Amino acid sequence: MRFVVVAGSTATARIEGISAAGAEPAATVHTPSADCEMVAYGRPVRSPVVPISPSGCPTPAVVTRAVHELAGFETVTIDAGLARSTAAPTVEVGGEPGQDVRTGQAVPGARDVFAAAEAYARGLPDDDLVIGETIPGGTTTARCVLAALGEREATSSSLAENPLALKRRVVDQALDAAGIARDGAAGAPLEAGRAVGDPVLAAVAGLVAGATATDTAVTLAGGTQLCAAAALARHAGVDAPLSLATTSFLAADRTADVEGLASDLDLDLTITDPGFDRRSHPALDAYVAGEAKEGVGMGGALALAERQGIPMADVRDRVVAIHDRLLATEPRVEP
Repeated sequence: MRFVVVAGSTATARIEGISAAGAEPAATVHTPSADCEMVAYGRPVRSPVVPISPSGCPTPAVVTRAVHELAGFETVTIDAGLARSTAAPTVEVGGEPGQDVRTGQAVPGARDVFAAAEAYARGLPDDDLVIGETIPGGTTTARCVLAALGEREATSSSLAENPLALKRRVVDQALDAAGIARDGAAGAPLEAGRAVGDPVLAAVAGLVAGATATDTAVTLAGGTQLCAAAALARHAGVDAPLSLATTSFLAADRTADVEGLASDLDLDLTITDPGFDRRSHPALDAYVAGEAKEGVGMGGALALAERQGIPMADVRDRVVAIHDRLLATEPRVEP
């Protein structure tokens, strides 16, 4: 099995009020790069930040790293368009950071990113591929893509309160700028991705297409952003079985409707509860309060832990240990 984290950036994340993926605006640009280093090494190496929300909620990469240390699985980062380089081992698929979706030209190279990711996945020797993502602003770009494809417009948020009014306004502006009606790109997924998506969505869809073409079992480790990537793959003609592994936090978000999206897209859904409410600690309490919910493959990692019989109490203990170790050596933010 191979655990892949697809990382990228989008200028959509700079829209005020869209994302909590960083303690301050200057930190957000570093978040995906730091997330990948967290999964690979358990700490930032080159990135000058520990990704935390403005309220102090740690990145879901802490949870994925905790399971990685307990379960031991191979990881790789796919650089789909990072704004800042990462020290994590990476495979590049030629992407550039995405533009603001309100330009209507969010990912000019979406077709090339899709093709490169598809070719990479076709060459993998694995029987199972687990795919996670990290991209601030990604739930908003996912919502834009779902709208363009004519799918259910339901995405979550890294914020405890989903800024739905803002997201709806951004979706309307993006589709208007692209000249695409709702469902206007149905059957044309690469056009939807090019106009109103982000580079991570294009890369994940390509990975899905390439892996399923060689009968590799694919698990999408995440929430509504991965549903949007699955929608792109489905509209590209992928009809192979696909699984979605997410967290109880995401499933409890009524604004997300991950169960409805999974049903619409014929995804075999697994929901894992890590029991963070059974222990009071800042690293766990923010998730219980509704922040973060999912990301960096957290749902897939938790599902793997459960499948391997690793007690969730051990996962919680490891999350707390990693969190406390990180805060003891938190680096300085440099834009």
